[in-house]
Amino acid sequence: MSVRDRVIAILAEQAVLDPAEVSPEMSLEELGIDSLGLVEAIFAIEESFDVSVPFNANEPGKSAFDITSVAAIIAAVEGLVAARA
Repeated sequence: MSVRDRVIAILAEQAVLDPAEVSPEMSLEELGIDSLGLVEAIFAIEESFDVSVPFNANEPGKSAFDITSVAAIIAAVEGLVAARA
């Protein structure tokens, strides 16, 4: 399973959606993922990819981890995975 597919599966699970309903241009708000769901998704991403996500839940706007869209999250996770390799 690709990074893209795994990230979409994690976000879909948090949003209680089928992965086929999640598209790259969607925002977390459009998916119905709130701040708690985001934190849970980040934990799942960290566990799934064995990476540390640079995200501060108290100051999400100052985070180095782009959460503006599904595509941005995928790109950020791909970067973390590449950096780890």
